[in-house]
Formats: sequence, C-alpha cells, structure tokens
Amino acid sequence: MPDVSAADHWLTGLQLLLLAGVLSLLPLSVWVWRTRTAPPSTRLRALTALTLFLTFDLIIFGAFTRLSDSGLGCPDWPGCYAEATPWAAHEEIHAAQSAQPTGPVTYSKAWIEMIHRYLAMTVGALILLSCALSWRWRAQVPQGWKWPLATLVWVLVQGLFGKYTVTLKLYPAIVTLHLMGGITLLALLVVQHERYLAKPVAVTAALRRGLWLVLGLLVVQVALGGWVSTNYAVLACRGFPTCNGQWWPGMDAGHGFTILRELGRAGSGEYLPANALVAIHMAHRLMAVVVLAALLSLALACWRSGGAMKRTAVWLLGLSTLQLATGLGNVVLHWPLIGALLHTGGAAALVAVLVAALQRTALPKSSISPASAFQSVRTA
Repeated sequence: MPDVSAADHWLTGLQLLLLAGVLSLLPLSVWVWRTRTAPPSTRLRALTALTLFLTFDLIIFGAFTRLSDSGLGCPDWPGCYAEATPWAAHEEIHAAQSAQPTGPVTYSKAWIEMIHRYLAMTVGALILLSCALSWRWRAQVPQGWKWPLATLVWVLVQGLFGKYTVTLKLYPAIVTLHLMGGITLLALLVVQHERYLAKPVAVTAALRRGLWLVLGLLVVQVALGGWVSTNYAVLACRGFPTCNGQWWPGMDAGHGFTILRELGRAGSGEYLPANALVAIHMAHRLMAVVVLAALLSLALACWRSGGAMKRTAVWLLGLSTLQLATGLGNVVLHWPLIGALLHTGGAAALVAVLVAALQRTALPKSSISPASAFQSVRTA
C-alpha cells in the first residue's frame, strides 16, 4: 500500500463524516415524515426502532464482510487507500488485484468493506441525533438521556474495534470483540426502545433469574461462535454428530484458546495446529447443547407464565429452531454463506428477544404497586 500522510487520513475522515450525514438523510426523511405530528417520546421511540433495524442489518452485513473474506478489501482505515470511495482508489485497487487476483484486495471486496463502513457511519449518525434529541426533549421524555448517551459512547468504542480489525490484519481477538461490540450495541438499543414503551409485565422472580441466566449462557455461546468464525474453524469438524468420524476427536485447547495471537498462528508464532481448530469447533458445539436446552426450558417457562410472555416463548422456540438448523447446515453442507448469515442473525435476534424480555419485566415502582404485581403473578 502506498504511503499516505496523517493529513490525508484526516481529510478522508472528514469526507466520510460528510458522506455519513448524506446517507442518513434518507432514513431520517422517512422518520421525519411519519412522526412529524407525534409527541417527543413517540418520535424518539421511532428513531430508536429505525436505528435498531439498521444495526441488526449492520451485524448481518458485518458477517457477510467477514465470510466473503472482504475484511481487508480496503487495507487502511477509515478510507480506502486514503480515499472516501473505491472509485477514487481505482488505481491502487487495480494494482493490488493485478498482483494477487484472489488476494484480499479486489474491486468487489473493497466495495463490500466500504459499504459496511458506510452503514456503520449511518448508524452512528442516527445514534448521535438520538442522543442530541434526548437531551433537548429531556423535560418531556421521562425516560431520560443517559441510555442514549451510553449508546453513543459505545458506538465510538465499536468504531475503534472496527479500525483495529483492519489495521491489525484480522487479529482474531479484535475481530471477536468487534462482533461482541455489535451485539452489545444492539442490546443497548433494545433497552432504549423498550423503555419508551413503558409497559411492564409482572412475572415471578424465578422467571427473571432464568432470563438472566439464559442470556449469560447465550453471550458466552455467541463469543464462542465469533471465535469459531474469526479462526475459520467451522469446517475443522466434518460430519455430525461425530467430528471427523470420532465422538471425541483429538483437541489442542491450549493453542486454540490462546487469545493473544495472530490469525492462523499460535502464541509462539508458529502455524496453528489443526487440532487447535478442532478444539475451538467442539467447544462451540458442546456449548450449543447446553444453550439449546436452556432456551427450550426458558421458552416453556415463559409459555406457562402466560400473558405477554407467551409471545416471548414463541420467539425463543422459533429462533432456537433456526439456530439448530443453520448450525447443523453449516457443518453438514460445508458452511453455505446463506446458512452462516442466518446463524449470525439468529444469534443476534435471540439476544434482542432476551434483553427485551428482561426490560419488559423490570417493574418500576412508580408504574405498578406491590399488591397489583402480586395479583398479576397469581392470575398468570
């Protein structure tokens, strides 16, 4: 990559910020038109829902960027060869593709990587606007401005993860943190959206504890899935239910779960042994059994709770089925792209459903009395 000055990167960054503002005008125009006569709380809820939708899309497109090997389609940051678009970097991309036609830099991979960045910047612009409006309307909207501010801070942290994903050449720990950062951003937006609804549901303390427990297990499983994906360990095990014809294959967990190492390398710098990839894959596979059982048990508990929790039960059952089908399909069908994307989307949706359920069952003292809560639990 040709040398570029810090000033060039700063200029590109300013161009990209301007582009983010322009790209956000389309979704914002729809939001303004549809909510132009609504009260501030309704407008903020709609803006959060719009941002939440685009963030979910961003997570899916981030998976597509990774799975299509486009993470280094533009090998610098924030632009592409210090340009705001691949069009402007035509000569550099052409030279890189001519030198390595199947390498990390091609026209298509550059566009995939930059579209991912454009979408991320659009989400960032919407979050910034949401934070500003929450502060402006803080007197009319009792939900406050602290959650939008926390979301804004987190999206800046997520941007740094995105930067180091590229500059550190797909360092597995950073790529996994980038995925988990996207899931965290999604969860923060779900909390915001549910707070605007302000419709608490009375449930037992045991069910609340179950929601927290399953969410914790799911987060661990998502992190393991990210580790599988960033180390390209999906095909380390062929076949199901056995792995490479064995019920308990040889595994090297020590090398597989060494966190501080480069892609494809052990902590000592040598090539990562194949058994390390098997260990990564098997950890995710075994944890999937635990998480699936927990999700099904929780779905049954939600169904028995009745009322609004029945809808949560249906979502948990449906998404668990999707995860099982796509997880098996990735192994048996040798990692088809659509299956891998659905698997990522299903995991993100499960986190969103659990976070929403927890927020809905958080009972503010001002909104429900202990007596009515006790009566609601008895009748449920």
